[in-house]
Amino acid sequence: MAPSKYKHLTRKGSIAPAGLDLATLGRCFWCYVIETSLMKKIILTMSLLSMFGFANAVEYFESQVWSYKTRAGEEKSTVLINKVETDEKLGIIYHISVSDVKVKNPHIDGGISNELPHFPVSEETLKKSLVKLIGKSSPNPDYVEGYNTWKEAFDAGKAGIFTVPISEIIGFVEDTIGK
Repeated sequence: MAPSKYKHLTRKGSIAPAGLDLATLGRCFWCYVIETSLMKKIILTMSLLSMFGFANAVEYFESQVWSYKTRAGEEKSTVLINKVETDEKLGIIYHISVSDVKVKNPHIDGGISNELPHFPVSEETLKKSLVKLIGKSSPNPDYVEGYNTWKEAFDAGKAGIFTVPISEIIGFVEDTIGK
């Protein structure tokens, strides 16, 4: 065993609990206590941070492509973060596109939309939905038209952002298109 950094504190005749061989440890009983209680504090701190999500903090950036908690049958669907902006009242707004979905749409040939080019969402939405970062991509050029329409309405106080999971947004869009 490597010498302890507390070896200088070792004294002959140190009193230690039965079974603790100080000669092998190369340190006094109190040094042993200090080291083990420090380790316990470190483990406890890491556990608490992990429990409250600080250790698992995720940052979301433009160009990221993510897998997410999809609807049944859309497991290959992905989310692309096209644009990130900050609003004074709402905080960070993420403008996403969703690809490889199967949204019933009676207004198009084939009756199925495979891509939803623009949704303004909160960080809460991303935290509830995104599973794994799988790559990077250029922004979806089709998102710009939806973004511009949303931005005009948002600036006029007539639009907001989604705060529910992405799978629920897709269901809402499908229900709205079907009416």
